[in-house]
Amino acid sequence: MLELRPNCEACDKDLPPSATEACICSYECTFCRSCVENVLNNVCPNCGGGFTSRPVRPATAHRQNTSLQHQPASTKRVHTPYTLAELKAFSDSLKDIAPQAR
Repeated sequence: MLELRPNCEACDKDLPPSATEACICSYECTFCRSCVENVLNNVCPNCGGGFTSRPVRPATAHRQNTSLQHQPASTKRVHTPYTLAELKAFSDSLKDIAPQAR
């Protein structure tokens, strides 16, 4: 089950569970759409993979035990250990290779 991390790992923008601008890679590294598009060039700085929109977990259980109330989002904030220059250099080295070919 996805953690639904609460923030962008690069700029620390809040990304609540209902955020439609949250993007994740296959390891659930979490970044806001602005950082993914303008800084990372759709390259995860942790694994080199691409990003997709993070799904929104329903706030209301439409089926038994399937909602934020039953599986709450994480409150642990995660921050990248890399500087903005390091993020940009890494993404620039891979941005011209499609995610499925990296």
